[in-house]
Amino acid sequence: MADATGFHLTGSAPQRYEHYVAPLMAPFVTALVDAADLYPGATVLDLACGTGFAARAAAAQAGPTGRVAGADVNEEMLKIALACHPRLYPDIDFTAAPAHDLPYPDAAFDAVLCQQGAQFFPDLDAALTETARVTRPDGRFAATVWARLDDSPYFTAQYRALERHGTPEAAAGYRTAFMAADRLTSALDRAGFRSTAHRDLTFAITLPPLEDYVTGHLSAIPWGQTLVEAGGEQALTSVADTIRTHLPDDTTTFPFTATLVTAVR
Repeated sequence: MADATGFHLTGSAPQRYEHYVAPLMAPFVTALVDAADLYPGATVLDLACGTGFAARAAAAQAGPTGRVAGADVNEEMLKIALACHPRLYPDIDFTAAPAHDLPYPDAAFDAVLCQQGAQFFPDLDAALTETARVTRPDGRFAATVWARLDDSPYFTAQYRALERHGTPEAAAGYRTAFMAADRLTSALDRAGFRSTAHRDLTFAITLPPLEDYVTGHLSAIPWGQTLVEAGGEQALTSVADTIRTHLPDDTTTFPFTATLVTAVR
C-alpha cells in the first residue's frame, strides 16, 4: 500500500510495516500473482508497491529472464523494499513515483499488479489511465482491495477503537482502506481496460500472539502514527487494549476478506 497522503509512513514505521503487515498480506499476494497468470520472462509492474510484497512474489514467477519494477510515492517504504529484495530473483527496479505519473514507456509491461493500493490513489481515473498506458495490448491488470469492513473482524475491532480514541478524521481515513469493487471496475473501463471482473477472497489468517501483535501492527499503519503524534505512545497502548477487548481471547485466527479485481488491456 501507499500512493497518496491517505497512506504515508515515516520514521521506523515502514520497517514495522514489512514485519507486521506481512501475515495479513501473504495469502492475498499469492492470489493476486496467480490471477495475473505470469510466466517466465514476463515484465511486471508492482504499482504502489510499498515494501515490495507483490514485487518479490512476481519476480519468483517471472524468473531470471523476466523483469519486475516497483513504483511507490513513499521513498521510506522503498528503502525497505530494496533491503528485503532477495538476490536470487532478477533485479527488481524500485522507483519513487506516483501512480498518475509513471516513469515508464508505453506498453512496457505484460502485467500490472496493485496490492491494497488503489483505494488510496488521490485520482483513481488518472492512475488507471496511466496504468493503461504502460500496459501492453492484451496485458493483464490485477488488484486487491479490502472488501467490506464488517467482513474482517480484526479490522472492525481496529475501526471501533479508532472511533473511541481517535479523531473523526482518523476514523474516516481508516474507512478509505475499504473500497467498493464497482468503483475500481468502472474506473478500469473508463481507462480503456476490458473484461473487468471481480470476486471476493476470504482467508482465515493466524496472527502472532495478540498481546504484542496488535500494538506492533497499529504502529505500522498511518492511523496508528496519527495516534502517537496526538497522544504519545500511551494513546497507542490504549487503542491496542481496546482492540483486544473487541476480539475473542481464545483464538488468533480471523477471517480477512479482500476483493480481487482483474482486467485485460
